[in-house]
Amino acid sequence: MQASIALVCPAPPGSRQGNRVTALRWARILRGLGHRVRILGAWRGEDVDLLVALHARRSAASVRAFRARHPERRVVVALTGTDLYHDLATSRAGRRSLELADRLILLQEAGRRALPAAQRRKARVIHQSVVTPRAPAGARSRRSFEVCVLAHLRAVKDPLRAAVAVRDLPTGSRIRVVHLGSALDPGLALRARREMERNPRYRWLGERSRRSALRRLARSR
Repeated sequence: MQASIALVCPAPPGSRQGNRVTALRWARILRGLGHRVRILGAWRGEDVDLLVALHARRSAASVRAFRARHPERRVVVALTGTDLYHDLATSRAGRRSLELADRLILLQEAGRRALPAAQRRKARVIHQSVVTPRAPAGARSRRSFEVCVLAHLRAVKDPLRAAVAVRDLPTGSRIRVVHLGSALDPGLALRARREMERNPRYRWLGERSRRSALRRLARSR
């Protein structure tokens, strides 16, 4: 049965933030299954059969409005890392989204523990997958053991943790950290540059396309 679906994503068009990447991918999968999908920044009355909201807190207004207008239609809320590890503890709006949803989507099993006990029965875990790139971005180095970090520079991700971890490795260690991701926090961008100056094991390459990032990941160890 074909359904019309509104996929609410708080990340703007053109963004490479995780929520936007997920929205584009899910839309492609759902369209491949024969459904009609619209990616929206917010639901503003569009006539659809199903609302899928990425981010319980940031999409809370859309969830409330859709449920009030269409109490008989289904609402699915996909919980992001920010939801699970920060917002649900502090955001009443985010917790309300869980209550209003018919189904909750998690990307890993441990996320259930962050949910209120009354909402756990609604949760389903979908393990995300990836198509392996055909060719890595260059041959693997024989001189170093390359570790790839794919994360935008924002405080909630603690993005420099890998860099800090390798500062005091023995001189003979071949470990090198290569970090890809845009600087969403200017202060962290400055910290990353300073880290490169003092830490020869760390390189921040900035934002890269998804294809480039996956190829870099394929060549890492």
